[in-house]
Amino acid sequence: MTPFGERVRQLRRERGRMLKDMASHLGVSSAYLSALERGERGKPTWALIQGVLQYFHIIWDEADELTRLADLSDPKVKIDTAGGDPKATLLANRLAREIQSLSESELEEMLAVLDRAQTRERRLPVPIQAVQDTV
Repeated sequence: MTPFGERVRQLRRERGRMLKDMASHLGVSSAYLSALERGERGKPTWALIQGVLQYFHIIWDEADELTRLADLSDPKVKIDTAGGDPKATLLANRLAREIQSLSESELEEMLAVLDRAQTRERRLPVPIQAVQDTV
């Protein structure tokens, strides 16, 4: 299951909506929507995401979050480590081989490490040269 599929299924069940009714509204088959919820389909299209947002009457922050989840829901990821640190290639290959054997707590630990790195990147100061170029 992908993060997007999990959230769509959760929304559908919370709101008492039938899969076939939602699929009909979105113009897709029930089989396709079910496969999307289970993570057996690739990342949803922009049009499908917009249809889901409209179907559930989702706006603002919740819409941003669902769109972010869709962007992070490609079940077949390709990681390009060419030109990077050899440890990045090692990490990518080991993760690809061993991700299915990681426990939920181990996955959460790894996600926390990535969240901290992302937060750190956002807090990096703007180089002085870049500031001078805009003046």
